[in-house]
Amino acid sequence: MIRILIERNLIMKIGIDKIGFAMPNYYLDIRDLAAARGIEPDKFTKGLLQLEMSIPPVSQDIVTLGAQAAYEILDKDDLEKIDMIIVGTESGIDQSKASAVFIHGLLDVQPFVRAIEVKEACYGATAALDFAKNHVMNNPESKVLVIASDIAKYGVKSSGESTQGAGSCAMLVSSNPRILELNNDNVCLTRDVMDFWRPNYSHYAFVEGRFSTEQYLDCLTTTWGRFSEKSKQNLDDFSAVCLHLPYPKLGLKGLSLLLEQAEEDKKEELLARFNESILYSQRVGNIYTGSLFLGLLSLLENNTTLEAGNKIALYSYGSGAVAEVFSMTLVDGYREQLRNNRFDDFDSRTRISIDEYEKMFFRDTTVDEEGNLDISDIQDESRFVLEKIENHKRVYKKQF
Repeated sequence: MIRILIERNLIMKIGIDKIGFAMPNYYLDIRDLAAARGIEPDKFTKGLLQLEMSIPPVSQDIVTLGAQAAYEILDKDDLEKIDMIIVGTESGIDQSKASAVFIHGLLDVQPFVRAIEVKEACYGATAALDFAKNHVMNNPESKVLVIASDIAKYGVKSSGESTQGAGSCAMLVSSNPRILELNNDNVCLTRDVMDFWRPNYSHYAFVEGRFSTEQYLDCLTTTWGRFSEKSKQNLDDFSAVCLHLPYPKLGLKGLSLLLEQAEEDKKEELLARFNESILYSQRVGNIYTGSLFLGLLSLLENNTTLEAGNKIALYSYGSGAVAEVFSMTLVDGYREQLRNNRFDDFDSRTRISIDEYEKMFFRDTTVDEEGNLDISDIQDESRFVLEKIENHKRVYKKQF
């Protein structure tokens, strides 16, 4: 049996068949935040390489954003063949019920589905991809919906305020994928460190900023070293490198470490691909589990030189900490599954003021004594919304 599975794995191509993205309809210009906090704008625009942050109203959360990202890509056949939904998140809305269950209901996926939620800081969705690959390996006709959905929130005037954001990436994993094939070269690393964490009793995360940066970079070089040793691959084997992007400048620091021993032509090539991979994140901000995959989507939709057969290396990092380096290979016709007008979505959002941002993003969501929260005053025209909390139950609706 083991031999059969190994042979099947070597023959069958499994990977990302479709990929979608959703974000709130509001954003804050990072320069407005700098001005309000008495900080030079260059500290954010150049120091972080950040331009904007997506800001959700209370009616938007990981469920509504995840459902919208999936809705963008799924058709009737997908809804019938999906038999697993996995959400990677660190912005859970319930300590017991998985957000994947809510999303399953909003999308009207067929009922015989396994729906779960995975948590390990910003790394969870990467593990979900591997779970999905193994499931499809054993069930070739199945499709798995993997969603990375998060809201990064640190508080008014906090040290991490400039790296907030909100959004969701949805990936449909199947056999014979039409965008990317998942390769079998994953290398993982785990360290028990306290660089970033959020206890159950806290609304906001605690972070040791400098230590977290050090861990991100050291986990990258350590895991990459093991990856190269185990897979016999180096930078010359890859046409692009995508990295987890808490903010784009940190990804650049990480890539620069990998490029220290590379030839000049290779450095220029990979830096050009990196600049394409940060275009969306610069206008969204940190979306935790989705940041790596938003970078991947940005690369694929804004690059004109990548071809079928090219390999992309990816670095996933979740504080606490778990890191992984793995790779994917582009397949024939992958561009036909992507959009070429996504910047229209960015440009159609509403820019909000600092006052609006503080009231919207940090609105009190405490329920009353009966466990109710009335948010009927919010005029949210999104397809999926949180309508209210009633008797401690979150009530979602699909508006059109």
